[in-house]
Amino acid sequence: MSGRRARGPLQRVQRRSRELQAQVEALRAESAAPAPGQRQALSQRCLQLKKLVDENTSALRDLKKADEPAPVGNYNQRKDEEEKLLLKLSQQLQNLVPVLDQDNVTTNYAADEEHQKDPQTEDENGEEDESEDEESSEEEDSEEADDNDEDKLLDDPNVKECIAVGNFHAQQEGDLTFTKGEILLIHDKKADGWWVAENSKGERGLVPRTYLAVYNEDGESQEQSEEHIEVVDETADGTEIKKRTDSHWSAVRRAITENDTVEVLATIGAVPAGFRPSTLFQLLEEGNQFRASYFLQPELTPSQLAFKDLVWNSEKNTIYPRPTRVSLIVTLCSCKMIPLPGVSIQVLSRHVRLCLFDGNRVLSNIHTVRATCQPKNPQTWTFSPRVTGILPSLLDGDCFVRSNSLSSDIGILFELGITYIRNSTGERGELSCGWAFLKLFTSNGMPVPSKMYELLLNGGTPYERGVEVDPSISRRAGSGVFHQFITLKKQPVLLVKLRSLSVQSKDILNLLPETLIGSMCYIHLLIFYRQILGDALLKDRVSMQSTDLICNPILATFPQLMDQPDLMDALRSAWADRERTLKRPEKRDREFLKSLFVLVYHDSVFPLLQSTLLPDYKWAEEESEASRWKVIADFLKKSQENDGALQYLLSSENTHKAFDISELAYDFLGEVRKNDAGV
Repeated sequence: MSGRRARGPLQRVQRRSRELQAQVEALRAESAAPAPGQRQALSQRCLQLKKLVDENTSALRDLKKADEPAPVGNYNQRKDEEEKLLLKLSQQLQNLVPVLDQDNVTTNYAADEEHQKDPQTEDENGEEDESEDEESSEEEDSEEADDNDEDKLLDDPNVKECIAVGNFHAQQEGDLTFTKGEILLIHDKKADGWWVAENSKGERGLVPRTYLAVYNEDGESQEQSEEHIEVVDETADGTEIKKRTDSHWSAVRRAITENDTVEVLATIGAVPAGFRPSTLFQLLEEGNQFRASYFLQPELTPSQLAFKDLVWNSEKNTIYPRPTRVSLIVTLCSCKMIPLPGVSIQVLSRHVRLCLFDGNRVLSNIHTVRATCQPKNPQTWTFSPRVTGILPSLLDGDCFVRSNSLSSDIGILFELGITYIRNSTGERGELSCGWAFLKLFTSNGMPVPSKMYELLLNGGTPYERGVEVDPSISRRAGSGVFHQFITLKKQPVLLVKLRSLSVQSKDILNLLPETLIGSMCYIHLLIFYRQILGDALLKDRVSMQSTDLICNPILATFPQLMDQPDLMDALRSAWADRERTLKRPEKRDREFLKSLFVLVYHDSVFPLLQSTLLPDYKWAEEESEASRWKVIADFLKKSQENDGALQYLLSSENTHKAFDISELAYDFLGEVRKNDAGV
């Protein structure tokens, strides 16, 4: 049996994996408490081991069941388990490399600067816990003079390695627990004092800045640690740790926890190294704060006694237009040279998510446009500007953008994404394939010109800098100017066009909320909603002090269409059919059009919202999308044939959800947006 097992390719790889696993465990044990002067040797050994692990992984992937000399039970399962083990070993070594390497750099720097002052520093630092009090007394005289410099050095973005000066226990999901004396690698230094850190085991999470000091091998950080220990004692009472003020932290925490999956996919070659969990998708999943349905609601003034962006014009018997600082149309043209994912994952959707962004916060709703690509050229994504007829609005590359934010750094953030399913596990996920930021104002406050922009895509998240989408492109480039030019041509880019507005376009956009991004193909429907909203809240209310529920099915349900684009398409289709029958004078009568829109709404999407035949809306599920559209198309056809939805509603063949007052009652106090000065 053993001879037969030795001759089998899979068994040989498995035996090699066990040998490598033992060597990795031995290396990690030695690296936890290295002898003085041994770090460089350990680093070399770590790199060599990683190379051997990667070679064994490559050999494993090349194996085929047909190569086995004898049948092997559960072959694919055994191969997958072996790959998981090798990936784990590779990740452990990858996390160990920067720690050992940075320790060497710090040691060499310390030797150059401080060796004559204290030749025993390195040995003393190796026995840090035992000699902490002694080192503190030796360095006490220089503490006050260097205090400010140490703080500045800690906040320096180039300083990545810190030492924990106290014990910290995770307060909520996404935090990283650590102990005093532990070395942490800092990946992102946030302004609110909660930083993204990684420990020696490769675990990532959020840590408070007040628990950290700059890590050096020259002993200086130890004296600083004594000073910081008092601060840590205060933080235990909740006096020093800053509260998370960034509304995006929950999404960032989720992205951190999901990053392990992406690293595995990158390691096995399924996606490029610059791909990340989608930041904007995480924000959308957090609730309705970044959804169009939320921003469609009227906003209150700071006093909360009036509406900020909904004002009545009694002379014209309609709402006032609201000019804004940002009011433009952006057209998504194409994406080029987008890296292809590996065959181990299936792409369910390619899309671009866009929003207003100031480099720190999302300032609007997050709008999604789905892209298409041809099988012959899958690296190029295209869009469908100026959607007409029944073509889905999700494909509309023409987007309106509005905001009254005074931020000097405001711009449009574009995040290219894919929704995927992993073939081996059936796991679904959302990945960012790169992002770009188009600033809307120059340094002197002037709007950027309306023209075509070719935006180079960045890898990582919008909170990372200097990450390439696919680093292998640069690695393959030569040193010559020609090679660099060719490499630049291979970099992924997004082509967008800012369009200048005509007077008529400005008038139309000014009837919308002050902050909103959406598709141009349904803008006329949004204006109907806003006008009906103005009638109900400003013209027809008994008094401005009245806060009673308003009986109005359109106001109660229309925002739901913003999160179900196929229902918005159904309303577009029904309105287009009705509009074709109108005479020219009727098309000019605003009140007539508004009353007709109400009838069309009641005969089209309103019954569908409560139908049990319509499956729940699920993003990027082809089967669900097809079944929903079949139900929608059948209903629209019957409604048109029967001159309305009444027969459908009374038919015993159709069932509806149990009645709820929210279908009819609009509670504007519960729906309106509170004023946010930052937005």
